[in-house]
Amino acid sequence: MTNNEELQVIKTVGENGEEIELKLLDIVNVNNVDYALLLPADEEADEEAEVVLMRLIKEGDEYLFETIDDDDEFNEVAKILAEEEDEDEEEDN
Repeated sequence: MTNNEELQVIKTVGENGEEIELKLLDIVNVNNVDYALLLPADEEADEEAEVVLMRLIKEGDEYLFETIDDDDEFNEVAKILAEEEDEDEEEDN
């Protein structure tokens, strides 16, 4: 992962209307859909940190981050990302 100071900070609105800051870790494409891997800005980027997965939609010149409400979609993307991570770890060994 990249050093925290280099990560782009994204501001979004939480479920209760509060502003949340997230750091953009990576953008991945699964089945021709872009997804953003985000980390809460107040957490360190380490193995224990909980990564937030959101759908990334481009509207004109702006990008919008959407929560993934469909459990099947979320599970499919999470599974693919986990498999890719396992492959990366095998290559490193």
